[in-house]
Amino acid sequence: MNNFDDLLEQVRSEALRANIPISGKISPHIKVNSRAKTRFGRCIREKDGRYIIELSSKLYDAPELSCRQTLAHELIHTCDGCMNHGELFKKYADKMNRKYGYNIRRTNSAEEMGVESSNENAKYIVVCKKCGNEIRRTRQSPLTKNPSRYRCKCGGELYLRGPSVQAVPHQEKQAKYIIICTSCGTRFEREKMSSVVKATANYRCRCGGRLKRIK
Repeated sequence: MNNFDDLLEQVRSEALRANIPISGKISPHIKVNSRAKTRFGRCIREKDGRYIIELSSKLYDAPELSCRQTLAHELIHTCDGCMNHGELFKKYADKMNRKYGYNIRRTNSAEEMGVESSNENAKYIVVCKKCGNEIRRTRQSPLTKNPSRYRCKCGGELYLRGPSVQAVPHQEKQAKYIIICTSCGTRFEREKMSSVVKATANYRCRCGGRLKRIK
């Protein structure tokens, strides 16, 4: 089980050795959030200029590297001009990444962090048109409202996936209804009549392509 306070001091020392100008007013005690579903860390600036680092309780049992990486991310936010994820933040993050082997980015997925995902039943799924990466969210957010304003880490455009169907493994038994994606060629087989069979044009493949019923 990770000791958050001990790791905070270790990562703070790393940042100083890398000449990252973190604040000298950082609380030595981590605030633990047991309700956070999709956020692993947060940097809180108090009215007196003091900073408090908050971590999700999910990180107690995460790989130590993931915990340290999250702490490094939040410590960078204490630098002047780095409360956002702008160019200065990216500059310091890149420096920490190269020196200590971290992968500090704006966000990291649960899979990348080595923790259990809370988004298996996500209400909103944003998909990259280029690589197909899925970003799952349980709540409405600027990303889900206007995905076209954002980009995937590969640089691809994002879109909010509408009604969709999942591909099923091809079976020897001949399906009664067959639907294909006109973009990627994925084949969907159905034994019974369903909404996607009745109104195929109203649905989209996971890649965003249009569906066509061929049988």
